[in-house]
Amino acid sequence: MTPTQKLVSRTALIAALAAALIAPVFLTNFQTFQLTQVQVYAIAILGLNLLIGYNGQISLGHGAFYAVGAYSVAILSQHFGVPYWIGIPLAGLISFVVGYLFGFPALRLEGHYLALATFALALAVPPLLKHPALSEWTGGVQGIFIPKPKAPFGLPLKPDQWLYYFTLAWLLVMFLIAANLLNGRIGNAIRAIRDNPTAAEAMGVHLARTKATVFGVSALYTGLAGGLSATIIQFVAPDSFTMFLSVFLFVGVVVGGIGSIPGAIIGGAFIVFVPNFAADISKAATNGIFGLFLIALMFVMPNGIWGAVRRGFARFGKPDHG
Repeated sequence: MTPTQKLVSRTALIAALAAALIAPVFLTNFQTFQLTQVQVYAIAILGLNLLIGYNGQISLGHGAFYAVGAYSVAILSQHFGVPYWIGIPLAGLISFVVGYLFGFPALRLEGHYLALATFALALAVPPLLKHPALSEWTGGVQGIFIPKPKAPFGLPLKPDQWLYYFTLAWLLVMFLIAANLLNGRIGNAIRAIRDNPTAAEAMGVHLARTKATVFGVSALYTGLAGGLSATIIQFVAPDSFTMFLSVFLFVGVVVGGIGSIPGAIIGGAFIVFVPNFAADISKAATNGIFGLFLIALMFVMPNGIWGAVRRGFARFGKPDHG
């Protein structure tokens, strides 16, 4: 990266962070809520991207881990009186355990077989949450309501503004953790498994343990996002976690850019705003318009939006040899 590119990159990062910090001051409560949801989905998409983009494992069932995180926060709050700021990290840890345990038997599967197994997991979760044996804890079809938290310490913030900044803090922490993880030895091992498992094993990488751990970390990110979402929306119900949630998360990964950290934010914005944009065009054909828009985007930007930005940025600042 040239000095000019480094300067532009750092300036853009500072400008983006400054804009994120002041945005709620100029937005309505609903607009603030939408941006908070973008951040939530960005965390979930980043977790899924760690699995797909960096480790080469395909999952179409991460909506299940999103549900695990959301219900963990709701159950901890409803039945045990655990405050949300403790329940959310606990939801991430619970999701990690579930993902890790699922990751080990899934090691026998690869490619579309793994995708099918995870998709089956997404299909199984909503009926399971409605099952009478669990309804005492999950609320059955009625779901669970969660009180909306207020800003602590007397901060002069509306509840929506506080949740926005609370989620932004989690977003920054989780992105920094992912960046440090991927830039170290563990990241090299993860990518080596994706590129050539046989060579990675020959270099001393424990394939089973590493792949299961990545699956667990990916589930942790998604479960944490689910816990944040439950706190923001104040409600969880089985029908909120259908297979379409898993599909949307996968779409967010592809649209943002497979194997990119900043692409997760773009993917989150895409799955929050584009369906609403499609509905504004035609409420009768919302899914069709969304699908056409997605197909067109993939033709124009086959590597995702961040991939196109990265290619354009790579050309910027290069000396002209012509």
